[in-house]
Amino acid sequence: MSLETHKYTNGEVTVVWKPKTCIHSTLCWKGLIDVFNPRVKPWIKMDGATTERIIAQVKQCPSGALSFFMNDEALEENK
Repeated sequence: MSLETHKYTNGEVTVVWKPKTCIHSTLCWKGLIDVFNPRVKPWIKMDGATTERIIAQVKQCPSGALSFFMNDEALEENK
């Protein structure tokens, strides 16, 4: 199993995508096409919605292929 991940950030939140985990439920892009659009590359455009909307949509991912972390929390952990 590949540990390959892709990260996308808007400066406030980072979305982590694990393509090998994705079950292609389509919930991400059907729920927020302005951010998650599989027809363009890169397919995640973090400037397409507010941080709150992005987080809410990522939480709908049934496979866990999409996750997120707040950038300020990651900085605190690395101090």
